[in-house]
Amino acid sequence: MNKIQSFGVTIIFCILIFGFSIVTLFSPDTEYSETENRTLAQMPSFTLDALLDGSFESDYEEYLTDQFVFRDGWIALKTAAERASGRTQINDIYFAEDDYLIEAHTDTFTTEQAESNLEILAQFVELYAGEFGAEHMTVMLIPNAVDILQDKLPAFASPYDEGEYLASAEEAVREGASGAAADADADGIWFDARSVLQEHSNEEIYYRTDHHWKTLGAFYVWQAWAQSCGYTVPTLDSYEITTVTEEFEGTIQSKLGIHTVADSIELYLDPDAPSYTVEKDGSGEVLDSLYDYSALETKSKYDIFFGGNNALTRITAEADTGRKLLVIKDSYAHCFVPFLLSEFDQIDVLDIRYYNQELSELISGEGYTDLLFLYNASGFAGDTSLTKLLY
Repeated sequence: MNKIQSFGVTIIFCILIFGFSIVTLFSPDTEYSETENRTLAQMPSFTLDALLDGSFESDYEEYLTDQFVFRDGWIALKTAAERASGRTQINDIYFAEDDYLIEAHTDTFTTEQAESNLEILAQFVELYAGEFGAEHMTVMLIPNAVDILQDKLPAFASPYDEGEYLASAEEAVREGASGAAADADADGIWFDARSVLQEHSNEEIYYRTDHHWKTLGAFYVWQAWAQSCGYTVPTLDSYEITTVTEEFEGTIQSKLGIHTVADSIELYLDPDAPSYTVEKDGSGEVLDSLYDYSALETKSKYDIFFGGNNALTRITAEADTGRKLLVIKDSYAHCFVPFLLSEFDQIDVLDIRYYNQELSELISGEGYTDLLFLYNASGFAGDTSLTKLLY
């Protein structure tokens, strides 16, 4: 009887594993996951070389994982089961106090890529510090929630100390500045956003369900940076703060496949900001707003800022300051850039991940007076495209 039962269990197991795999193979592929806000792996092309070097097997495994039938439901079920067992960290995400889901970023800062990007940063600063000078070039890496909101982490959580990596980044800036033709002052180039955010760690400066900082966090860093640059220093009551949604569920929540407490998204609108226009990727289409309100009707509600990522967005403002700024950034800059409208006549916002022309030609051709490099810390450490900064 036991042998029959064991055989039956084996048959059921095989039906579940191979049956779902077969159904997956014959189901239409999904190109994009609204839940996870990312493009899903597609069936890889078979070649003999790909088979021999193992890349086909790896890509095929990724394809099956992404296209597995009822995938979202299985992710949610797995998360629920692990939570029921008492786990406080799932998929490298902490279940923290006040309903925060906080990414641990385990191993992000200790890879060869993370180390290589520090070297690239030093070379980048050396290339341009002499041209812009410490007064007009800024590097700021924004720490992630796991670093600033440590008081909310569950007991016995032991994430990597981002402060250690940021200290290495500051040292890379100093190394690059010392090698620049004008021997630029690294104290003026490196901006310590971490200290600013630590002063406000008891406020809602990061989303609960998403990896970005909130506009309030960006405001505090903008306020401190504006003071250091000699710009007009704003206060919170300088802005009309508008909540555009209270139903935002971000990328961290999507990785878990469950519904938690949703976030709100706020816009900080300056009633005294100059008129401006926006052109994306040289399309010729001129917009009159940095905000894409249609994104609020989608899962990717954070895309209200800039409509998401673009290679090069040009903002032309009637600020009459004589200053032109190049911002090299990841998406953390999207809620930061609107604060800059009154300080620059032109703001070019460049995402090096999608920009495929030579950066040096853009800088030499546009006559920028100022340069801002703004990334989140984990995004910077893991970015594989930063070598394009040097060309």
